[in-house]
Amino acid sequence: MLAIIGGTGLTKLPGLSITHRQVIRTPYGEPSGPISFGDLDGHPVAFLARHGHGHTIPPHLVNYRANIWALHAQKVSHVVSVATVGGIHAELSPGRMAVPNQIMDYTHGRETTFADYGEKPVTHLDFTWPYCEEMRQRCITALRQAREGFMDGGVYACVQGPRLETKAEIDRLAKDGADMVGMTGMPEAYLARELGLCYAAVTVAVNWAAGRGDSAAGISPEVIEATLDDVMGRLRTVLKNLACMSYGSDTSSTGGGVCAV
Repeated sequence: MLAIIGGTGLTKLPGLSITHRQVIRTPYGEPSGPISFGDLDGHPVAFLARHGHGHTIPPHLVNYRANIWALHAQKVSHVVSVATVGGIHAELSPGRMAVPNQIMDYTHGRETTFADYGEKPVTHLDFTWPYCEEMRQRCITALRQAREGFMDGGVYACVQGPRLETKAEIDRLAKDGADMVGMTGMPEAYLARELGLCYAAVTVAVNWAAGRGDSAAGISPEVIEATLDDVMGRLRTVLKNLACMSYGSDTSSTGGGVCAV
């Protein structure tokens, strides 16, 4: 089954016909909220709002371990993370989407692993390519079917938040090779890797990063809100296309991995 993790602007999934909600208890505490199960245009999906139903959980306080463990416990096999970002690369103007293929972690103090050190030997899991390429290609296909212009690949810089960045910090991230900046990509991506979930992200640039474009003098919350309002309908089409692809035992999917448009 496909799970969708919704970020800022996607605390609810428009068009999702909910059959039931499941409150999951985990060894790592409470997830951000119940998992909603249902169908999106006739195709089964699970949905979890990363920041909670009312968008009340800031990025640095999200219980990433509980969220990923809960999805895994419900037999989810594939996960798409929907995340808003600030555009650093010239191609990532507000409203444009991307499917990153690399990530850099600038966070601190977050619980980053399921490994229980002290009882078991230390393990070093390969993270050369942090996103599942199979899932990345599904996202790319869904975007193309929606006739969206998007960036294939790119480096996601994950910062601590919840504050936005300074111009100097964005300049540093650009020098490090970052194409976009967000606050939730890590440790979510690595935790999914630890549990063997096929995980990828679709990011939406909702503003130019600090010091760039129309954010040169500052970042406007009004611009972010307007961009979110504009992009949510387009994003729903992308997710609908993604949902109709085949995911293991899903019987209502097309089976071929490509959906009719």
